[in-house]
Amino acid sequence: MCHASDREQKHIVSSENGAVGAGAEGEPGEPAGEVWDVVVVGGGPAGASAAYAAAVAGRRVLLLEKAELPRYKTCGGGIIGPSRDSLPPGFELPLSDRVHAVTFSLNGRLARTRRSKRMLFGLVDRPEFDAGLVEQAQKAGAALRTGVTVARVEQHGPAVPDRRTVAVVLAGGETVLARAVVGADGSASRIAAHIGVKVDQVDLGLEAEIPVPETVAEDWAGRVLIDWGPIPGSYGWVFPKGRTLTVGVISARGEGAATKRYLEDFIARLGLAGFEPAISSGHLTRCRSDDSPLSRGRVLVCGDAAGLLEPWTREGISFALRSGRLAGEWAARIAEAHDAVDARRQALNYAFAVKASLGVEMSVGRRMLTAFERRPGLLHAAITGFRPAWRAFTDITRGATSLAGLMRTHAIARRALDTLDRRGG
Repeated sequence: MCHASDREQKHIVSSENGAVGAGAEGEPGEPAGEVWDVVVVGGGPAGASAAYAAAVAGRRVLLLEKAELPRYKTCGGGIIGPSRDSLPPGFELPLSDRVHAVTFSLNGRLARTRRSKRMLFGLVDRPEFDAGLVEQAQKAGAALRTGVTVARVEQHGPAVPDRRTVAVVLAGGETVLARAVVGADGSASRIAAHIGVKVDQVDLGLEAEIPVPETVAEDWAGRVLIDWGPIPGSYGWVFPKGRTLTVGVISARGEGAATKRYLEDFIARLGLAGFEPAISSGHLTRCRSDDSPLSRGRVLVCGDAAGLLEPWTREGISFALRSGRLAGEWAARIAEAHDAVDARRQALNYAFAVKASLGVEMSVGRRMLTAFERRPGLLHAAITGFRPAWRAFTDITRGATSLAGLMRTHAIARRALDTLDRRGG
């Protein structure tokens, strides 16, 4: 539902410098005269991080979000070390729980709980987390418009006054002009379509937010469950957030009926079938191909829009925060570029920065997913019964290392993955 007053508020731009949204007073379809340095499309972790980074660099930034904030997102809400380390300075995580224990099971069997004295990772509710990140971007000087949908971007044609400008065309026909654009509009991104992003892995995640009595909530406090699922490459999770349990499963797209059945069986097995979910949702995650572009002209993509996430766990928040920050930094440089050659150079630098860090992690994640698809039981046995494997898990979740760093520095892990690669099952 959207009241008339809400509609009016959608077109108000809030910014510390008092800037007004380009074209806010213009007629639909008419290009506006004002040109923003950077326009960011999408107010999730990637977009908010990009807007923050570009604003901190001193650029005039407009952040566009189609929903009203806060809004729900299908997501476990796990904040691992790399996510925490990528947050804006001074940002206080709105943690709903701190995880010190993990129960692992193999499709409901062989359950074993491992504990840690130090916190492994934190859990957040995405509406609160995302809204907090957007607020940080605004504090840095970015302007915000909510309730606006981007139909397309144009880098040539009558809506574009010169070669240094990109036209962001909204669903109502209004045009917003920018020197650089960052697409952070999720896995079904319009900006990704403009750039030509290619994906080679698509997965379906299903999730239920289940309110539970206090006695049940107490059993889960500080502990998560990870269940290696019955479909190759699938797994399920339970993340406690106070009086609500986030219960979800993920597997390859094309296994929709089996994935739905897995979630139903998983919930029943946990003894939670008698509780009515407050929210049931699902969405597709998409991993980019190695050769997928990250830019076109003065337009960049980051986060889910770029297909940037860890292929094995499909963890996306840390990839969104990190790629968003890089996109904001390089978009700030593109905004200053005086010709296409310079803009192209900066866009290539952005792609290099992403591939040098996140791309390396993704390549190891792909190998891990392949090994996991073939031998889930072996992974379960290692992580529950082999102390170095558990220590590696805790190091990754805390941010002391990454999958790629683990392979680089631990010969045992490298040899184990090489062996699984060669066996092919």
